[in-house]
Amino acid sequence: MSLILFSACKKKEPAPDIPSSSSMVMDFSQFASADDTTATRDTLTYHNWGYSFSNVAVWNTIITIGLALPVAAYKEAFNHEAEYDSHEKTWTWSYSFGLGHQAKLLSYYKGDTIIWEMTIDDFQWYYGHSHANKSGGYWILNESKAQPTQLLRIDWHQNSNGTFNISYTNIAPATSSYGDENGGYISYGVTTGEFDRYYNIYNKGEDNLTEIEWQKADRHGRVKDPKEFSDSDWHCWDTNLADIACQ
Repeated sequence: MSLILFSACKKKEPAPDIPSSSSMVMDFSQFASADDTTATRDTLTYHNWGYSFSNVAVWNTIITIGLALPVAAYKEAFNHEAEYDSHEKTWTWSYSFGLGHQAKLLSYYKGDTIIWEMTIDDFQWYYGHSHANKSGGYWILNESKAQPTQLLRIDWHQNSNGTFNISYTNIAPATSSYGDENGGYISYGVTTGEFDRYYNIYNKGEDNLTEIEWQKADRHGRVKDPKEFSDSDWHCWDTNLADIACQ
């Protein structure tokens, strides 16, 4: 009887919290919209913001299409409960999603680090590490099942004061069709000060860094790009996204 009671009262090991989707999905939604400028306006008047928007939009398209499957699998994991393997000391979320895809998210502790491994249709699409205190971590994504080489590293940091940053870095080998841009990156951050949002975009092929900063509340901002502007100065726009002289 005591054995039965002991077994019945044995607590299930709680699964670690899956890092929020913001640890993998960069926020492209806050940088206004192309609809904010219309065909009746002089596009040259909106060059500073327009150039910034076009650079961010390119990365948005690449990421949205390229990461569609792994991101969909990740977001679906939040709708399921993990099963605990007491022998291996691992947690596994197993589920189907989309058009018949099968996903398995495996997790286990290694010291104060949590290891994550995502398998989609019997292919390990990505893996990652996160801090147990939820302050940050990284993901390593492979290109595809047909091209199982590393493609992208995602680093993310969440600070206690609410500031946050995430970056995508190309880590594709030379044999990959993306290998020429190995070392290129885009980073997004939530910070403090007048300009509380930013993107930094490094084009490896052109060895050029585009720095974009803006204020979320009223959308005024600035951009710095040596190749585009032939200088190292900031180029600003106002709350209507129109070009202005920087103060």
